[in-house]
Amino acid sequence: MEIISKFRIYLLTALVLGGFGVLVNRLHEFQIERRYEFLNRVPGNQSVTVREPGIRGTITDRNGIPLARNRRQYEITFNLAEIQQAYLAEQVAPKKSAAKQAPKDIVAIVNETTIAQLRKLDLARNYNASALRTHFVTHGGLVPFRYRTDLNFEEFSKLAEHNIELPGVHIALRPQREYPLGTLASHVLGYLKQWEKGDIEKSEGRKYTHFIGSEKGIAGVEAAMDQLLRGPEGIKTIVRNEKGRIIRLSDYTKPGTGATVRLSIDARKQLLLENALRHAGRAAGVIMDPNTGEILAMASVPDYDPNAFIPSISQDRWKNYNSNRLLSPLTNRAISEYAPGSTMKLATAIAGALQGQAERSFSCDGYVAYGKHQIGCWIWNQSKGRHGSVDLPSAIQKSCNPYFNKLANSIGWRDMVQGCGKVGLGKATGVELPGEKPGIVPGSDTWLNSHPGATMTPALTAMLSIGQGDSMATPLQIAAMTASIANRGTYLQPRIVKSAISEEGKTLIADKPKAVRNLIQDGMKPADLQLIRKGMWLAVNSGGTAGKVRLSEAEVAAKTGTAQTVENGKKSNNSWVTSFAPYDEPRYVVCVLAQNAGSGGSVCGPLVHLIYKGLFGDEKDQRLPLRAQTEFAGDTDRIENINLPKNALDQIRKPANSNEPDLEEFEIGDEAGIPSNTAPNPTIPPTPTLTPEVDPEGTVIPRALPVTEP
Repeated sequence: MEIISKFRIYLLTALVLGGFGVLVNRLHEFQIERRYEFLNRVPGNQSVTVREPGIRGTITDRNGIPLARNRRQYEITFNLAEIQQAYLAEQVAPKKSAAKQAPKDIVAIVNETTIAQLRKLDLARNYNASALRTHFVTHGGLVPFRYRTDLNFEEFSKLAEHNIELPGVHIALRPQREYPLGTLASHVLGYLKQWEKGDIEKSEGRKYTHFIGSEKGIAGVEAAMDQLLRGPEGIKTIVRNEKGRIIRLSDYTKPGTGATVRLSIDARKQLLLENALRHAGRAAGVIMDPNTGEILAMASVPDYDPNAFIPSISQDRWKNYNSNRLLSPLTNRAISEYAPGSTMKLATAIAGALQGQAERSFSCDGYVAYGKHQIGCWIWNQSKGRHGSVDLPSAIQKSCNPYFNKLANSIGWRDMVQGCGKVGLGKATGVELPGEKPGIVPGSDTWLNSHPGATMTPALTAMLSIGQGDSMATPLQIAAMTASIANRGTYLQPRIVKSAISEEGKTLIADKPKAVRNLIQDGMKPADLQLIRKGMWLAVNSGGTAGKVRLSEAEVAAKTGTAQTVENGKKSNNSWVTSFAPYDEPRYVVCVLAQNAGSGGSVCGPLVHLIYKGLFGDEKDQRLPLRAQTEFAGDTDRIENINLPKNALDQIRKPANSNEPDLEEFEIGDEAGIPSNTAPNPTIPPTPTLTPEVDPEGTVIPRALPVTEP
């Protein structure tokens, strides 16, 4: 009996000890090993996963000068679902049963709770309540509502101290885009748009409680290089209790930085070009390196400030940017298409040389008749004069229409179109910018497809040869064509992105020129190409149409252009000069377009002269100082001549030959009977993020009450 009792005691002891061991083991498992798992299961506790956007990469000029970078930005965001849940839990639920709880408008909840608390901290600001309500309906709790993006450090610190008292209110230190040189290179850089719900893929949305999206570029290099500029996303996982207090940070992966994009642009040359163009009301210009295809500067006026789009642009300012179709400051005119006028004669000369006809001479009798239509030379239209027998160099020098009319028809329209294509006309150059226009070459497949049943008549071929009729080209296309003449035959891919390097140092875009075509290999004689170069030299240095371009510092070769257009039902001109220098060993191509202007020689000639003075001065360390640029509004007034002030751009004087009489190019005249070009419609700019206007519901700063007289 005693033995049985002892056994029972031992058994009971063993069972107690075993149970205690199991208990200890389970306690260790629950409280140590699986502590956070069960913490997250506690009623009211919540694991919150936040997606943070990557840091946008920097855009620099070729010398490393920042053109687009990031600065510290403190902001307040609302998670509207959290705010609503906290309100229902703390204020409504204790008073009413769940079945009887009446829904309350989210704006009323935010104003009653969150805004009231922020007001006590002097952190409340007027806002658009309608936008908040729409945001709640369309985005829910996935996308935070950006309440304020203008906090200073003191305000940030104050809110950080009281943040646990404000459920659904989040503060963040985020990088914000800035363009330190203001409007400089605005059309090259472009602008940004804030992310929207439509940018979130469903699979991505399911991964996060809060999704903070990445800004995206929608114009310029910001758009073209958007995927490279966006940095890798960050992920933050936190645990909050039922009152919104942060218990712990369970996991955090910092957001990465996007690639550094280095442009071929030289900021000082860009400054030079932009300030030169501001002497015209509406203009565009390109400076290229003819040996590499690199764009050293690209400008368009009027311009805009990309900083105005950060973080959003006011509706009034956006409306102002788009209010005048003719001014159109958001349009990059350097990659928009215009009637090229006599700059097209260079393409005609190239087409003729490819067919072995560069050494031919033609007679200029003042005009060429095509049936009832006449296309006159400028000397005929001006004084009933004529040039007589003209060879290719003198035809370029004098900008003789009949010569090129006859040359084009002698080789035929098909060879004309083919020659234009070999120097990049009629198709986009492929430069790293969105919205580039391809231009129009009458007779091309694209043109024929858009003109069913049309045929290229001798009159239309003649119009093509001098850049009239339906002919269209961009300043960049004309510059690239000119570069192939300057470098003696190689057509290079124009490029504005020099390189892109990742945060880890990996080369994403290599710095490498791309030769697309060689005219000499295509059958052009070097001697024939030299005839074209000679003609451009004569146009500047021997009484030609480009005399106002002439420099003492270097020999310049150029071709002018003046194309008739129509704007708002009135006759107008597109005026051009395309050029290269120094003549023997070219380092620069400069192309300038001015709208609603006089002749190319009288308007664009002085501008090109000024630009070259600045370029060669820069080589002598007479550089323009870099400074932030402000907006240039431009105008639509007609400009017949440009006479530069003596102190223009570092006291660069106007050309000594400016008193010479202008050499006008041709005018088609009313008797021609061939439709003139009309001014192209500007490209519709992509819509950015617009700042919602304050509405009455969002007016949170108390107004003074009127005093009632006794």
